[in-house]
Amino acid sequence: MYDWIVLWEWVEIAARWLHVITAIAWIGSSFYFIALAPGLPPPPRPPRGAHRRESAGERPGVLPNPNLASGADGEEWQVHGGGFYHIQKYLVAPASMPDHLVWFKWESYATWLSGFAMLVLVYYLGAEMFLIDPTVMELSVWQAVAISLASLAFGWVAYNTICKVFVNADQTLLMVALFVVLVGMRWFYAQVFTGRAALLHLGAFTASIMTGNVFFVIMPNQRVVVADLKAGRKPDPKYGKIAKQRSTHNNYLTLPVVFLMLSNHYPLVFATEWNWVIASLVFLMGVTIRHWFNTKHARKGNPHWTWFVTVLLFLAIAWLSTAPMRTLEGEAKLQGAALVYAAAPGFEDVVGIVQGRCSMCHAVEPGWEGIHWAPKGVVLETPAQIAHEARRIYLQAGVTYAMPPGNLSYMEPAERAAIVEWFRKAGTQDPI
Repeated sequence: MYDWIVLWEWVEIAARWLHVITAIAWIGSSFYFIALAPGLPPPPRPPRGAHRRESAGERPGVLPNPNLASGADGEEWQVHGGGFYHIQKYLVAPASMPDHLVWFKWESYATWLSGFAMLVLVYYLGAEMFLIDPTVMELSVWQAVAISLASLAFGWVAYNTICKVFVNADQTLLMVALFVVLVGMRWFYAQVFTGRAALLHLGAFTASIMTGNVFFVIMPNQRVVVADLKAGRKPDPKYGKIAKQRSTHNNYLTLPVVFLMLSNHYPLVFATEWNWVIASLVFLMGVTIRHWFNTKHARKGNPHWTWFVTVLLFLAIAWLSTAPMRTLEGEAKLQGAALVYAAAPGFEDVVGIVQGRCSMCHAVEPGWEGIHWAPKGVVLETPAQIAHEARRIYLQAGVTYAMPPGNLSYMEPAERAAIVEWFRKAGTQDPI
């Protein structure tokens, strides 16, 4: 019979791969159009008399710029992949509806849907391991999942309300208000979830705002403009203005989201005492980096000061990560699936194997030279900790040879077989 745990792992891999693919598509198109928005210069005026024919005795050799008649607000020639592309920009809309119109929306939708699938697969169905930390807050699985879902919904409602209040106000003030919300949510997540889940949720919180912008604001506004063109009406520029505001926000939020989604691989980011401050500074780095790109694309100079500020912020983050890491105090509490694995035949033997082959690195104070903190924050020093990490031990050191790396601790095939046998004896009761 096929191992369902292995199959489930491949489901997670497929979802993660899809999420990465769609994210690349969304971020790529976003970066491209954000670069076009300020970067397309106005079409130049043709020289005086250029519209007249040579036969009329006027200046020869220069043809009129057709964009003047079309009403384009900017244009640019681009070359890529062996071809030339002529790009035109209209701040509101062209004079008439184009015959063929490409919508850029599915990249955002697919990215959010695949990301939410990952949230369900890893953090909701694996809540006892990845979402809940009893030392932070005693939560049942349904309570933790409910808090997660409610927080994502709250994020969009709060952000959308702020945008409506400040739609005609100073946009810098609006971004400051958004930053305050993000910092507050990061602190909140740190009070209820594991450090890893807290950072991941902040990324999901921000990504939900970004996709909400596309689904609830940008696309509906663009549909209104398209409907006006089809009906022969002059589109109202306010719809483009609002959509541009939301698109700008997405522009500045993209890089922090990418960082937060990668953070679960690095305990120095999520497992330190000041992880919520680190996350806050990451958003500031996103602003400085994107400001450099936006300024350069707008042909308004090369603000090197942004790189200096970014480096300072990154050094501050590195310094904050030297604070003591958050670790479970004493023996971890056995609950849920961990109880099943701890009671399964062969658990005592597995404890001895893991403590002998893995705990020199996966410890509060690793004993292996060059290892200064437990990889991915996983500590395997006590029976309870080992029971909580049963699935990961099975996949990393049982059915595969991923751990120990390069088999540095010389784990024997018989020891891996013992891990597999122990896990499978308890596997029939494993809640997936």
